[in-house]
Amino acid sequence: MKETSLYRKYRPGDFTSVRGQEHIVKVLEAALKQKKIGHAYLFAGPRGTGKTSVARIFASALGTDAQDLYELDAASNTGVDNMRSILEGVATHPFKSEYKVYIIDEAHMLSKGAFNAFLKTLEEPPPFAVFILATTEQEKVPETVQSRCQVFDFRKPSHAILKEMVLDVAKKEGASLAPAGAELIALMGEGSYRDTLSILQKVLTLSGDTKLTEDEVAEVVGAPKSKLTNDFLEGLAESNIESLLGVLTEAGKGGVDVRLFLLLVLAKVRAVLLLRFAPKMKQELSLQFSEGDIELLERLSGKEGEAIKSHVLSELIGAYLQMNRSPHPQVPLELAVYQLFGEK
Repeated sequence: MKETSLYRKYRPGDFTSVRGQEHIVKVLEAALKQKKIGHAYLFAGPRGTGKTSVARIFASALGTDAQDLYELDAASNTGVDNMRSILEGVATHPFKSEYKVYIIDEAHMLSKGAFNAFLKTLEEPPPFAVFILATTEQEKVPETVQSRCQVFDFRKPSHAILKEMVLDVAKKEGASLAPAGAELIALMGEGSYRDTLSILQKVLTLSGDTKLTEDEVAEVVGAPKSKLTNDFLEGLAESNIESLLGVLTEAGKGGVDVRLFLLLVLAKVRAVLLLRFAPKMKQELSLQFSEGDIELLERLSGKEGEAIKSHVLSELIGAYLQMNRSPHPQVPLELAVYQLFGEK
């Protein structure tokens, strides 16, 4: 039996279950309540942020029957003929609903001819037609089309929202997931609900039991184990360039994704500084890191970790931003180490 993906299984079914897009939900609910329905909407934002889900929820809230809901994947139906075929029946009244709703996904993929064919309909739409365009590349949608739409910008969900979702879904799937493991999954999801739940599904599938530790999650998703990032943190505290380069060499031999490695290091360096200047945040950080990690971070927030200062965090962030432009991703991090501790 084919397993339903977690993203499809836990796709929001109404506005109350939409996470992280309250600014959009509030406006759409107000439009429904006041019966001020626009004829065209443009949902723009990064992939996996809920654009298509919200479009379907909005169509459902309008009372649109399945026979009056039309969906077009513009990524595979880019031509003018595809657009004309879906618009041929626009002028005819709905079968069972007050509105006919057209959802056009990946709208930026439409050809110039298809946009031109669509523009005429947008200029003179029938009163019962509602168009919802979804795109990850708003800049590729012609201004003439955008100007005729109500534009909604979908934001990437915060790290906290993704982590909360991971813990919630894992619980519903009968698994006990360590908070630090959920933190790692949320981090790797990089602001996408879909990608985050796909990673969680992989973890749940490959796990031997229902109790998931941080190290087990790290092993499944290919992340460096906590000891490796902690060793790097110790090297920063000791200003020990040889130790730091040794950790990077070990990470490289282990096939660790250096970008992810640095992302995890950044989270821990930030935590050290937070514990130093805002010790009351320990309880909140305890939900992010394991007990052993918290002990280390707290210790390094004191005199033992004096070398870990704000400029260290700044230098590491610079290295992270440079990684995508470097022919060898590890070089920017090595360069940051040289600049911090090797060159006086």
